Amino acid sequence: MKVKKLLSLLAFPCLFLALIVLAFALRRQLLTLFSSPQAMREWIRLTGVVAPLVFVAVQAFQVVFFFVPGEIPQVAGGYMFGLWLGTALSIAGITLGAIFNFMIARALGIPFVNALFAPEKVQRARRIANSPKARLSFFLFFLIPGIPKDILCYVAGLSVMKLPVFLLFSTLGRIPGIVGSALIGDAAADRRWILAGTILFVAIVLFVTGFLFRDRIQRLLEVLSRRRSRMRDKRKS
Repeated sequence: MKVKKLLSLLAFPCLFLALIVLAFALRRQLLTLFSSPQAMREWIRLTGVVAPLVFVAVQAFQVVFFFVPGEIPQVAGGYMFGLWLGTALSIAGITLGAIFNFMIARALGIPFVNALFAPEKVQRARRIANSPKARLSFFLFFLIPGIPKDILCYVAGLSVMKLPVFLLFSTLGRIPGIVGSALIGDAAADRRWILAGTILFVAIVLFVTGFLFRDRIQRLLEVLSRRRSRMRDKRKS
């Protein structure tokens, strides 16, 4: 237990330091790579036949290092691989990243997750994750744009939820957003600018709406979770 606690306390600082060193060494390449979907598409294209695997790795990277914007790789996937293959590759990469976050949180525990996020946010998310409505809550969190999702993979690893269950409901919630992003890239590749612009406009509206009302949505889900928990306790008594 002492070794586990020590690893929990040291894992994030070591990971953060390694990331800073790597980001500084590759700062020009990273700025170019994540500057636009076109730049990422061109970089991945240069990798040749292993381009799909490289793209999956990029998607997994942006989930693990959650400050990297995920929408750019998703749009690039549709632009380079088309709607359906781009969507499938994005889901594969995001799933790998989510598995890593889930497992490392389960292995290192609360101290590690508290080092990543504010403890009060972790505690709040844990109450939802351990509630009887956890599956529906996770689906809605990942479905609604504009709600921060970075903490959810880690908190799920701290909960009683099984990994396959978490992956099922979180992936179902992600699919509309991934498909929409891939469709923007696919439409741009075929120069269907009206379609690409329309989807982008709708996506921005949904994102802004979700961002503005994110606290209300989180409080509502927390209230529903508590109410369901009280009802379950009454039945047991």
